Amino acid sequence: MAIDVSVVLPTYCERDNIGRLISAIEDGLLAAGWEVEILVVDDNSPDCTAQAVNDHQPRQGSIVKCIVRTEERGLATAIKCGLYEAHGDRIVVMDTDFNHSPENLPEMVQQLDDYDLVIGSRFVNGGGMEERRRYWFSLIYNLFIQCILFQGIRDNLSGFFAIRRAPLFSLDLDTIFYGYGEYFIRLIYLARQRGLRIVEVPVFYTLRQYGFSKSNLFSMIYNYTRCALELRVKKH
Repeated sequence: MAIDVSVVLPTYCERDNIGRLISAIEDGLLAAGWEVEILVVDDNSPDCTAQAVNDHQPRQGSIVKCIVRTEERGLATAIKCGLYEAHGDRIVVMDTDFNHSPENLPEMVQQLDDYDLVIGSRFVNGGGMEERRRYWFSLIYNLFIQCILFQGIRDNLSGFFAIRRAPLFSLDLDTIFYGYGEYFIRLIYLARQRGLRIVEVPVFYTLRQYGFSKSNLFSMIYNYTRCALELRVKKH
């Protein structure tokens, strides 16, 4: 089967979400006429997330694969692992807690007809977040990142994106995908340096229904700020 779209899903303890998410991804992309590959990269979750993936019965036109990592951990390296395993000319990366809605996938993938990198953005017209306090904090912090890097991107922390294979692999993935979510700041920075065509499309974050967040707010602020400042120094 020829793969049109690969969807990379980094996971840790998402047993109650992963099956529903895979089904929702298949619903949207198969209905849009895309042949899809779904790559779950699991950091050896003790809640049997991998088993839930393996129990899923792929639909016609869909391939579902689970990669269990036992020696390496972390969001960014899990994404990199999935990118190297992906076969599609169009690649999507998204969270597995339904913050990132599968309903946005057909539009984001279609936008790759005209762009190299499509960002699901909370801060363009039509985007937003169900949790209002987090929305305002994220908006203000994104403005801070913009002031440091002058990238012209409204949502530098999204982590919800679609990208074409050739432009992606024109970048040095090892210099981007390490740490936690700050990889996305580096991705945008290097993509702009390389001259990739970038567009933001509106997405709306809903609240997690199952499981728990693995994010540490203070660690994130420190690492994201450090990443932006290091890129600013490098830029000048």
